[in-house]
Amino acid sequence: MTGTTLRDRAILRISGEDARSFLQGLLTRDVPGLKEGEPRWTGLLTPQGKALFDFILWADGDDVLIDCEGSQADALAKRLTLYRLRRKVTIAREEGLAVHWSLDAADRPLDPRLPALGHRWLAAPEEGDASPAFRAHRLSLGVFEGAAELGQDQTLWLETNAEELHGVDYDKGCYVGQENTARMHYRNKVSRRLIAVPLAQADEKRQRAALPDLGLSIELRRVEDLDPAALPGWLAAAIGERAAG
Repeated sequence: MTGTTLRDRAILRISGEDARSFLQGLLTRDVPGLKEGEPRWTGLLTPQGKALFDFILWADGDDVLIDCEGSQADALAKRLTLYRLRRKVTIAREEGLAVHWSLDAADRPLDPRLPALGHRWLAAPEEGDASPAFRAHRLSLGVFEGAAELGQDQTLWLETNAEELHGVDYDKGCYVGQENTARMHYRNKVSRRLIAVPLAQADEKRQRAALPDLGLSIELRRVEDLDPAALPGWLAAAIGERAAG
């Protein structure tokens, strides 16, 4: 029995009277409008618009909970602290909660990236580890996350398919990396995409991560080289719509 706890995730609590305005100036999604039970996937980028960290935001009253990669939680907290300056913000681990996942939990929120990913929620940790099952399911849908898959300071945010996975707001105002991200969007300049291909078809020059246990290679490939039939349906449809537009 694997349970529902995702043991490879951690939670940071961002609290204080400036918490939401602080995050608003940093992240790719709108933060003041974040509501309880309606999580949002977002990114913290470099000034050039490349992914540094990706994570899911949850509202807890006026506080914001960050559902992030466990191995990167301390690095993320350190990065956020660098931006804090004199703002009235506290950044701390939330040890009493864990991230949970299930494909069959209709009373829980859907993953904000893609409904097919299943249901996700925060609660006290339980026995078992659902991380391997969720990882295999997520990658079967062509959805990538974390430093190993997205890269850090390697891949432009829109090249990670962030727009199609609801990871960016274009009407929220300035944030780190906003200028280049918006330019790529409005000029339709997303020329490369992260995709998964069978490991036997790997191209090491384009490879971001090799996953031998799943027989997959995560690669950054040019859009014109992609076979729509080999892409997940949600991505093939989005690329087709963008090309037609």
